[in-house]
Amino acid sequence: MRQWTIDAFADRPFMGNPAAVVEPFEVWPDDGWMQALAAENNHSETAFLRRTPDPARFDLRWFTPATEVPLCGHATLAAAHVLYAEPGVTADALTFDTASGPLTVGRRGEGYEMDFPVDPVTRVEVPPGLAEALGAEPVEVWASRYLMAVMADAATVRSLRPDSKALLAFGDGAMERGQVIACALSDLDDVDVIDRFFGPGCGLDEDPATGSARGGLTALFAEKLGQRTLRFLQAFPGRGARFECERAGDRVLIRGRAITVMDGVLRV
Repeated sequence: MRQWTIDAFADRPFMGNPAAVVEPFEVWPDDGWMQALAAENNHSETAFLRRTPDPARFDLRWFTPATEVPLCGHATLAAAHVLYAEPGVTADALTFDTASGPLTVGRRGEGYEMDFPVDPVTRVEVPPGLAEALGAEPVEVWASRYLMAVMADAATVRSLRPDSKALLAFGDGAMERGQVIACALSDLDDVDVIDRFFGPGCGLDEDPATGSARGGLTALFAEKLGQRTLRFLQAFPGRGARFECERAGDRVLIRGRAITVMDGVLRV
């Protein structure tokens, strides 16, 4: 059985976010085996695919090194890249059936376009202790799938060194626990928004590229900036990932590229 490592939301190797993608199964393996392989890979996510009677439709699940997650953007992009580049799928678009509903990915220029749900956002009071956990005072805080802290400027976002254990205290109800986005308007000419994603609640102190975060970020900044299309830079130290996102009603179109950096054979 083959497995690939893909740098997603990257236009060159060693940028974006690495995801492992396992060759599609006919039937799901044991959940414990999938979790163990994801821990062995130690990427933000490992993507597992299952074939369906439709050659352009697959079941898709994602595991971090610690747990299964209900939505992951970069590993969805990575899975589509593998299916197009390796088995040679020729369909114009792929559909993935997931815990978050059907997700579609199609080719767009030199990259791909994903169709994801928008996350509604609600402004909330700054939770006690959040500034101390992040290491800087947010200007605004919004709730969506994740807690989103709008900072004073992009330099503040880049300089954050949060306390991962302290971040576990945040997120309840519809929000995912211990997963916090820090964001601000960009200081770069070719980017609209700078952001970072801290996810100790799912076993990741910081994620290099978070496609699922675009649902709430696009909803928030499309309104703030009066733009349907936004350019994001996720400023993970030493890597960085770029997204172009377009608000389309209750959906967000997420565009990016992917690079294959490793191809291996599983012996277990």
